[in-house]
Amino acid sequence: NSKDVERMRVTHVITRLIVGGAQENTVTTVLGLRQRPGVQVELISGPTTGPEGSLAEQFTGTDVLHVEPRLVRPVHPLADFLALRRLTAHFRAARPDLVHTHSGKAGVLGRIAAHRAGVPVIVHTIHGPSFGTFQGALANTIFRAAERRAGRVTSHFISVADAMTEQYLAAGIGRREQYSTIRSGFDLSPFTNAGNDPMLRAKLGIGPRDFVVGMIARLFELKGHDDLFTVAAEIVRLEPHTRFLLIGDGPWRDRFERFLAVHGLRSHFVLAGLIPPTEVPRYVGIMNCLVHLSRREGLPRALPQALAAGKAVVAYDCDGAREVCHDRKTGRLLAPGDLPGLIEAIVALSKSGDLRNQLGANGRQLVREQFSAEKMVTDIHALYVRLLKQPARLAP
Repeated sequence: NSKDVERMRVTHVITRLIVGGAQENTVTTVLGLRQRPGVQVELISGPTTGPEGSLAEQFTGTDVLHVEPRLVRPVHPLADFLALRRLTAHFRAARPDLVHTHSGKAGVLGRIAAHRAGVPVIVHTIHGPSFGTFQGALANTIFRAAERRAGRVTSHFISVADAMTEQYLAAGIGRREQYSTIRSGFDLSPFTNAGNDPMLRAKLGIGPRDFVVGMIARLFELKGHDDLFTVAAEIVRLEPHTRFLLIGDGPWRDRFERFLAVHGLRSHFVLAGLIPPTEVPRYVGIMNCLVHLSRREGLPRALPQALAAGKAVVAYDCDGAREVCHDRKTGRLLAPGDLPGLIEAIVALSKSGDLRNQLGANGRQLVREQFSAEKMVTDIHALYVRLLKQPARLAP
């Protein structure tokens, strides 16, 4: 009966706990499920190192997190073989009722290991595409094949955006009834309460009259920084009080610093670097708008976060962005690479506080309805209960 089903042992698996949208989604889900009566939950992650920061400390003082040293992000045949074997052994020993995987490597190895260990229900969240035009033909073929292989042993897919479901179905992965869209929820209150903190502005060297264009993204390829740098000089010429506030770190920081120095733009950019997730609302609070120019994303978490704070957004029409950036309702949605449109959108927002306020108010309403952490955890838990009630039916 349903009472028995609501007692469940759940194991989540993710490749790395870096500071990022997929990782924050996973941590929020795991911590939320811990509060549900009858749910035992653990999280397996590979080692987390590098400039992107770590979310592992959120589990300090608990026995929830287990680090699997062989679970590494790059393709590594020996490490991958050992990780698969160790995950399989872990699942056989722990006997979870449900395994829920996240991210590319952990998603493939975790699902195959769970199937080998006889786990009854296997769920995978698609946070962003692991294949597509953003990578070379060989890598694309390998990742698509790996996703198809893992897809055959997946009971159900959770997509953070409808766009992810369509991409995976088009690639021949699963059946439509195996997909549910569950938005990547977060604690809204720090964002809805975020104000324009004059002390934080002053600390960052931003004046009270400056128009702040924010961007939250790893300093790496495909995130769209190059497009922002390309249009920055023209935007500053039209609106001299514009400042660009970049949050995030990554392997391309030095390259970006050199570009800004060479083009005389350094004084108009604030590279805030990596900040703790708890500080993100304060920084969003001092932004006047947020841009998101990624060429590869599921549903970028920065967009609903900015909208929760009542900020207008400008985004490329990539993957799930259009599901929150509704053109001329919550922001401006542009074709990827539309640099004249990017200039026009940012300048228009800088000139009209009324426009910013209207777009921001519409966005805040949309996010309140769809993106609370409570709604995400409730929807995921309800899905688990439904899947555990029905007999296992895997795709052929």
